[in-house]
Amino acid sequence: MNIKIKNSGLTQQPHWPDLEQVNQITKMIKEYPNLVSVKEIINLKRQLANASKGDGFILQGGDCAETFTEFSNDMIQNKLKVLLQMSAILQYVTKINITKIGRIAGQFFKPRSSEYEFRDGVKLPAYRGDAINDITFTKEHRTPNPKRLLQAYHQSSAIMNLIRNLTMGGFTNFTNINSWNLSLQEKSEYVKKYNAIAKQINEMINFANVSKDFLSSNIHQNTVYTSHESLVLDYELAFHKYYNKKNYICSAHMLWVGDRTRFLDSAHIDFVSQIANPVGVKIGPSICIEDIIKLCKKINPKNEHGKISLIIRLGINYINDILPKLIKTISQNKINVLWLCDPMHGNTIKSESGLKTRNFDTIKQEIECFFNIHQQQGTIPGGVHFELTGDNVTECTGGIKNIQDNDLSEHYQTACDPRLNNEQSLEMGFLIAELLQKRRIASE
Repeated sequence: MNIKIKNSGLTQQPHWPDLEQVNQITKMIKEYPNLVSVKEIINLKRQLANASKGDGFILQGGDCAETFTEFSNDMIQNKLKVLLQMSAILQYVTKINITKIGRIAGQFFKPRSSEYEFRDGVKLPAYRGDAINDITFTKEHRTPNPKRLLQAYHQSSAIMNLIRNLTMGGFTNFTNINSWNLSLQEKSEYVKKYNAIAKQINEMINFANVSKDFLSSNIHQNTVYTSHESLVLDYELAFHKYYNKKNYICSAHMLWVGDRTRFLDSAHIDFVSQIANPVGVKIGPSICIEDIIKLCKKINPKNEHGKISLIIRLGINYINDILPKLIKTISQNKINVLWLCDPMHGNTIKSESGLKTRNFDTIKQEIECFFNIHQQQGTIPGGVHFELTGDNVTECTGGIKNIQDNDLSEHYQTACDPRLNNEQSLEMGFLIAELLQKRRIASE
C-alpha cells in the first residue's frame, strides 16, 4: 500500500533549489538497506503499550540536533552511556522495566520558528539541521543542499551499526556496568550514589543466589531504540516498507510530530496516520484541547495501546493549568495514550549573555508537576523525554555543580537547544527514581 504526502498543510519543508536532485537522492536511499527492522518497531510498540498500562517506564533522550561533525565512536558511546546510566539507576531503584529510546541516528532535521535569520543586515535561510544546510552563516552554507540527505543516511547507518555492534558485544547489558564510567566529578554526591548502585549490581550479578526476578530478561534487556522528529517527509518516505498489510517507516523505531507541525490538518499528522510505527506527538501550550480527540482518532483509529505517545512540553508556567484538562478529556473519551514528559522545551530562556539556556530547577519542577498531576488524576506517568548529552557541557544552568549564566560559554557546544550534561542527567535519574518510588508507595 502506498503512502501519500499531502501538499496542503505541508509546512517546515526546505526550499530546495533543485527538486529533481532531491528526487534522485531519495530514490537512491530507497535502494539502500533500511536503518531499522519491522520486528524491532513491533517490539518497541509492545513495550510502549506495556508502559501505558503501568508495566514499565520510558526513558527517551539525546541531542537536540545531531551534527555531521560530532561523529566518533567516543561521542556516540558517551550518548549511549548516559542513557544506560540513567536506566540503571531507574531499574535498580524501582525494579521497573526501563525502555531506552535515543534521539539518535536520524535527528538531523530541525523545525524553525522563522524562515530566515538576520545578522548585521544580512538575510539568509534559517539553519534547519545538518541534513538540510550548515550552521555557518554564509549564503553557500545556508542554501539547502539535497546531497546532505545522503550524508544523513550514511551517518545514521554508521551509528546504527555501532549501536548494534555494542549491543551484540554486551556493552549495553547491565553486566557491563563498570565500562559506563564518564568524566564526572568523583566527589559529586550523585556520582557516589551511582557508584554505590553499580557496586551493588555487580555484587548481585557475581553471587550465584542472585534474585532471578531482577536478573531476568528485564535486566538483560539491552536494546536501545531510536527516534527522531518526522519532518522532511520525502526523506521519511524513502524508508517505506509494506509488511503484513501495514505500512512502516524504517528510518527509526519511533517517529514524533513536533509542536509546530501537529495541527489537525497538517501533512505530518496525515503522514503518521498512515503508518504502523509508534508515534509521538509534542504537546505545547498552543494545543487546542477540543482538537486532541480528533487528532488521536486520526492517528490511531483502532485505539491501540502503544501507538500514540503524547509528549507534554508545556513548561512550568502552563502545565498545572493545561495538563489536568488534557488528561480529563483523554480519559473521558477512553483514548489510549502513553503520557511522556518533555520538561526541556517549554522552559527555554535566554541568558544575560544572549545564549539559550534552561534551568535545572525549572526542569525538575515540571517533572514533579507531571507526576503530581497524574497522581491526582489517577493516570499513569509513562516516561520522560530529555535533550541531554554524555559530555561535560555547560548549556543548562543549575544542577549539582550550580552552573551560572557566566559559566555557559565555557563548554557551550549545542547546534540548537541547550542539553543537560552528563552529571545533570545522572542527577535527574535519581530524581525520577524517587518520584517513581513515591508513586508506588502511594498506590500500595
